[in-house]
Amino acid sequence: MAPENLAPESPAPEAEEAPARAAAAPTAPPTPLPFPRDIPGLPAIPGISALTPSVVPAAAVVTPFRRPCAAAYRLLVAAAATAAVAAELLTGPALHVLSHFAIQANILLALVLTASARRAWTTRRPLPASLTGATVLYVTLAALVDHLLLSGNTPPFSITGNPGAHPLWQSTAGHLIHTAIPLAALLDWLLLTTPARLHLRQAAPWLLYPLTYLAFSLARGAFLPPTASDRYLYPFLDVARHGYKHVLGNALLVGLSCYALALLLIAADQARPNLVRHRSKTGFRLRPPVG
Repeated sequence: MAPENLAPESPAPEAEEAPARAAAAPTAPPTPLPFPRDIPGLPAIPGISALTPSVVPAAAVVTPFRRPCAAAYRLLVAAAATAAVAAELLTGPALHVLSHFAIQANILLALVLTASARRAWTTRRPLPASLTGATVLYVTLAALVDHLLLSGNTPPFSITGNPGAHPLWQSTAGHLIHTAIPLAALLDWLLLTTPARLHLRQAAPWLLYPLTYLAFSLARGAFLPPTASDRYLYPFLDVARHGYKHVLGNALLVGLSCYALALLLIAADQARPNLVRHRSKTGFRLRPPVG
């Protein structure tokens, strides 16, 4: 018997409808993989040390420039302060003269101005603002104490202890130390330094030196014999005449005045304009674009 011709079986209706439904259904978006919070570090290359991050100040990229006029002015003021201190030393006992606050402040001023003049001449960065501000504060405080507390005393106050021994030398040195040099230091600070470099946190540390000098003055008077004529260097610190209560009250008033003066200098530093701007040449020239 010949085999019967069998017709191919037709696919089931469910099989035909399944691909159509799959094609018509919307495709779901792929699920994103979680992003790692920390990217694993690369392995270190042998022989190469890791570089530490460094912060470069803005002053390091500014072209330095020489300031001969500022250097000459500061050297002149430093020479005047040195000459005035030398005149006082020549006309009075050295230890007695060097024990005065005004003499020590002028010696510090001469050293600071000499270093500042060298830096201005050699195009180096200026001294820290806290040092220059403290120096200006001390010489200004010495000048104010002399004019407000010592100028009307009888007998007249003298750094050497002998006001009539060398009147010309002593008068000239006194005017330089208490008037001319403090004004010159203030002008240098106002006109030849960069503003906005002082901060409020610097005012309290500036009082350490006046407090140390107060302790030195009282200890010096306590150890010297009562018959010594120069036992106390300043009349308002004379414990033998006024007593400790009055002297400490005077010292407190002077200390508060010093702190107020420090705050005034800081406020003036923040408010004063910048008079030392200098337009440096970089060597680059801008040209119009090509094309």
